[in-house]
Amino acid sequence: MSLTQLARAQVQALTPYQSARRIGGQGHIWLNANEAADSGSFSLDCSRLNRYPECQPPAVINGYAAYAGVAPEQVLVSRGGDEGIELLIRTFCEPGRDSIIICTPTYGMYAISAETNGVGIIDVPLKASRQPDFDGIIDRLGEAKLVFLCSPNNPTGDLVEQSSLIRLLEAARGRALVVVDEAYIEFCPEHSQAGLLADYPELVLIRTLSKAFGLAGIRCGFTLANPEVVQLLLKVIAPYPIPEPVAQIAAQALSEDGLARMRARVAEINRLKAELAGQLAGHAQVKDVFAPNGNYLLVRFTPGSAVFDRMSRAGIILRDFSGKPGLADCIRITIGQQAEMDAVLAVLQQEQ
Repeated sequence: MSLTQLARAQVQALTPYQSARRIGGQGHIWLNANEAADSGSFSLDCSRLNRYPECQPPAVINGYAAYAGVAPEQVLVSRGGDEGIELLIRTFCEPGRDSIIICTPTYGMYAISAETNGVGIIDVPLKASRQPDFDGIIDRLGEAKLVFLCSPNNPTGDLVEQSSLIRLLEAARGRALVVVDEAYIEFCPEHSQAGLLADYPELVLIRTLSKAFGLAGIRCGFTLANPEVVQLLLKVIAPYPIPEPVAQIAAQALSEDGLARMRARVAEINRLKAELAGQLAGHAQVKDVFAPNGNYLLVRFTPGSAVFDRMSRAGIILRDFSGKPGLADCIRITIGQQAEMDAVLAVLQQEQ
C-alpha cells in the first residue's frame, strides 16, 4: 500500500500553493515573489539561544502596536501573515461544516489553508471593476465564518473601497469575521483600514514584515484584531512561534531607525514603480497596466506568453498569472532595483 493512502483525503487531493520558490526558474534577476531588493543590517544577541523564546515577545508586540496605531492586546505575531490566515481558519471554522468566502483572483493561500483544514470555499469573484462583489458576499454571509479580502489585492493591486467594506462589516455583525489582508499597505498607508478596528469587532487585518520591511526571510507577520479574537487565536497558535533571532530582528525593524529605513525603501520602490508604469503604458505590446498600489505591477501584454518567454531567456524571472480567471496574458513584475527595471524594459524593447 502506498504511504500516500495514509494521508487525509483532502491532502491527497490537494494541489499545493505554487510559491515563487516552488515554481523556481533559472535566471539572475528575480522579480517573481514581490520581495524587496534589500533587507538592511541587523545585530543578534546569542546569549539567550539556549532558552525557548516567548510566545508573543513584548518588544515586538509593543513595537508593532505603536507603529500600527493600535493597542498591544489587539496584536498577535506569527510566522508570516500566512500563519495568521491559517490560525483564523483553524480557530473559527469547523472542518467539514464551515466555509470561507474568497474573491478571485486573489492570494492563493486563503483557499489552500481552507482546503488543508477541511473547510469549504465559496468563491464570489471580483466584479469587472476588480472590486469585490459586496452584494454577492453579503448574500452568502450565512454560509461562511470568514470573508477574506486583499487590499491592495495580490495580484491586481486594487484597493477595497472603505464605504463598501463598512457596509459589509455592518452586515457581518455577530455572523462572520471580515479579514482584510494588508500585506502591501505600506506602499499606500493612507488606505489602511486600521482606523475601523475600534468600531467593528468583526474586522481583522493581516500584516507582514516581508514586503516593505524587506524581511521575507525571517517569516514574521501580524494579525490585528479585537482583543477577544486575539485571545482565541492564542489558544491555537504553537507555543513558540517566533524564534529568538526573528524577534530581535523584528524589534529592530520596528524601531525609529528601522521604520525610517522602511519608509525610505517604500519611497524608492514607489518612484521606480511610477516610472515603470509610465514607460509600459505607451508600449505597443502592453494592453493594460493594473492598479499600482503594491510593490509590483500586473501587466497585460499582447501576447503575454511570448513576453514571459523572452524575459525568461534573458534571465529575468517574472510571475505568470495568465491561467487565473480574467487575467489572460497577465504577468506580475516585482519592483526591484533601478538596474533590474532597466533590464526588463531593455528586453521589452528588443525585437521579437
